[in-house]
Amino acid sequence: MLKQIRPAVVMIVLLTLITGIAYPFAMTGIGQVLFPRQANGSLIEKDGKVIGSSLIGQNFAGEKYFHGRPSATTETDPNDSTKTVSIPYSADASTGSNLGPTSKALMDRIKGDSDALKSQSNKPIPVDLVTTSASGLDPDITPAAAEFQIERVAKARGIAPETLRQLVAQNTDGRTFGVLGEAHVNVLKLNLALDAGQPAK
Repeated sequence: MLKQIRPAVVMIVLLTLITGIAYPFAMTGIGQVLFPRQANGSLIEKDGKVIGSSLIGQNFAGEKYFHGRPSATTETDPNDSTKTVSIPYSADASTGSNLGPTSKALMDRIKGDSDALKSQSNKPIPVDLVTTSASGLDPDITPAAAEFQIERVAKARGIAPETLRQLVAQNTDGRTFGVLGEAHVNVLKLNLALDAGQPAK
C-alpha cells in the first residue's frame, strides 16, 4: 500500500510546486517585465493620483461628459439586505442583467433610456447606448455612440461640435492588429482629454 501512496504524495507535492508556485511566479515576473502597465491593471493617473483603469468603466452622468454603456451591476441595499440597488460599474459585482429578450423589465428600461436619448439628438440611437455588456463594466463605446453625444456635450460646454469630433477621432482605437475586434472609444480617456482641453465648470 505504501508503494501506491508514496508516488501519489510525491506527484501532488511536485505538481503543487510547479503549477501552484513556480508557474504563477514565472508568469507574474514575465508580465511585470514585458507588460508592466497591463500586469498592474492598466491604471490611469491624473496629477500623480490613480483615478481609474482603462479596463473598467466609470459612471459619467453630467451633461458635459460623454457617457458609457448602461451598467447592470448591483450591490446589496444598505437599508434592506434582502434587496439590491443599482451601483453602475461596481467592479466587485461584475455581471449582466440576465434579462432575456422577452423580459418586460428589460424592454421598459431600454424604452426609457431610448426616450431620454431622443431628446438629445434626432440621429439613430447606437445600440450600445441602451444595452449593457455581459460584465457590466465595459469601459468603451463605439465611435457612433460618441458621435451621437457630441451635440449634447458641445452645447453643455459651449464649444464647436467639430472640435469634439476631432477629439473623438484622436481617442478612437482601431481594431487590434487591424483585424480583431471593432473600433472603440475609451470613455474615461476621452473625458480626461476633454477636461484637459476645456475643464468642466
